[in-house]
Amino acid sequence: MSMNVPFSTTLEVRDTCLCLHAQRAARALARYFDDALRPFGLTNGQFSLLMALNRPEPPSIAPVAQLLAMDRTTLTAALKPLQKKALIEIIPDATDRRSRLLLLTPKGSALLAEAVLVWRQTHAELENNLLNGNGDFLRSMLLSLGNITPA
Repeated sequence: MSMNVPFSTTLEVRDTCLCLHAQRAARALARYFDDALRPFGLTNGQFSLLMALNRPEPPSIAPVAQLLAMDRTTLTAALKPLQKKALIEIIPDATDRRSRLLLLTPKGSALLAEAVLVWRQTHAELENNLLNGNGDFLRSMLLSLGNITPA
């Protein structure tokens, strides 16, 4: 027996679903930053990944995946275009040959230094113009959502 979901339920989900609204906002933000970072040949995701590798010591895959809320397989796939552009290197860990470290190359560091200037400008415009200076509130809400786990 087939049961139809009433259209009123569709409207309820459209108007109240936190997941839908977060996905829409994430896509809009991604497009906004993709446009800003395009002159550097980077997407917002690649910028975030390069920034996650910008550390005093090269990290292994696990902490980067955790920071970016990605599984290791997805992260590994995301690393390949950056490796092909010589922006990163994947090197053996000297203390554990089974483990790999993610190294930002000098070329990657230089590109990141240029891109971060545009990121800062774009971010300031977004926060000042679109968020009316309420970026801290939005960040705190997003952080709390990022920490939820399924029941």
